[in-house]
Amino acid sequence: MPPGTDMQATAAPGVTSGGHRSTKKISVDPSEFPMLLKQYYERLFPYHRFYRWLSYGKPDAEYFSNREFSFTLKDDVYIRYRSFASEEEMTADIKKMNPYKIDIGAVFSAKPKDHKKIKASEFRPLEKELVFDIDMTDYDDIRPCCSGAAICKRCWPFMNCAIKVVDTALREDFGFEQLLWVYSGRRGVHCWVCDQRARALTNDLRSAVAEYLSVVTGADSLARKVNLKHPIHPSVERAISISKDYFNKWIVASADKDGLDILAYEEHQDKLLAIVGDEKFEKMMKESWAGDGQSSKARWAELVEELEKENKKQKNRGPLAHRKNEIMLQYAYPRLDVNVSKQLNHLLKSPFVVHPKTGRVCVPIDIDDLDNFDPFSVPTIGDLMNELDEYEQAHKGEAEPEGRPVKSFEKTSLLPVIGLFDKFLTGLSSEIRVAQREARMDAEEGAAATGDW
Repeated sequence: MPPGTDMQATAAPGVTSGGHRSTKKISVDPSEFPMLLKQYYERLFPYHRFYRWLSYGKPDAEYFSNREFSFTLKDDVYIRYRSFASEEEMTADIKKMNPYKIDIGAVFSAKPKDHKKIKASEFRPLEKELVFDIDMTDYDDIRPCCSGAAICKRCWPFMNCAIKVVDTALREDFGFEQLLWVYSGRRGVHCWVCDQRARALTNDLRSAVAEYLSVVTGADSLARKVNLKHPIHPSVERAISISKDYFNKWIVASADKDGLDILAYEEHQDKLLAIVGDEKFEKMMKESWAGDGQSSKARWAELVEELEKENKKQKNRGPLAHRKNEIMLQYAYPRLDVNVSKQLNHLLKSPFVVHPKTGRVCVPIDIDDLDNFDPFSVPTIGDLMNELDEYEQAHKGEAEPEGRPVKSFEKTSLLPVIGLFDKFLTGLSSEIRVAQREARMDAEEGAAATGDW
């Protein structure tokens, strides 16, 4: 069945489609995680929707059966080259193996589970979604609040800005439409570009797209990692506009407004001024800021004013001509793990798996309500099991609603994110129908030209 053709998620009695029942998150005891995960796979994992997505409406079983999956089991046991002949086989295997993590790989020229029986030259990846991975740890040098695996509400907007920049570029510069953004369950986000054109890209073309989207580059030892030249590319101009908005409203906003307040810390003043790359200018700003009691926003305004004075002297042709924009981009532009995007055979964590460290589900992100996404409100596996118990206790002895039984996920805070996934599948289904119609027309034209009806 093509994606988007069956009934979409609807609210069960007592459950709203717009949000969760509670903002309280239930932490997961590691000793209980395997049992909770088994219940999740038994009752809540969206197998049918998952299959509809990865089969792309193709009736031939070979397409899905040639897709690679990998499982990470308890105690970090890693198994690659799993593949399934059908939705039923996939469902049964996931329930049996209870994987802590599921990764999705490419569609190969043969069944991945048979790869040892096939010559290496004959077993090759044919297609896969174009994927992107953005991890908060890549921002550790510029976020004053957290480091490593830790995140907070003050630093999460790095991800929102990254999503907005990359999503806009993929849609406007490359014409892609079928994009699925997913929270990684801990400290980052993933993007799955599912258009047929994207899935068919060669490694060279994937690398070209990834490099096109790479603006913050260079070794960790470099103070300035963004180097703009005149004329600035239109895509970078657009990214500057997006970055400027986040920079002014968040990066230099005060901490009491959940801003990063980046210039309130001497260490981060030094890092930002080092990007300027002019010792005399840096010394002047440090002396001005010392004990001035000004906010980060006021200090940034002063720095911009001084840069503009310097550039006016140089008629905007001097070495500092682009520094303001370079600083904003270095702080706000996406920091992609380009190696994830470049190779067809690179696997990426599946949507809807549960992160074993946080217990949070890897849920789709609503691009139309991006700035309101809160990773701390994402349902945990503990929340979901508790919600199921509460629903069933509250409706104990009641008859099922007329028409069809209430599905388990409709009794939980998975409902709105399943709805987002349904919306994505509907868009994907439209593209599939257009492609199928064009293929039929091409076949009919070819038959008419040759008389081979």
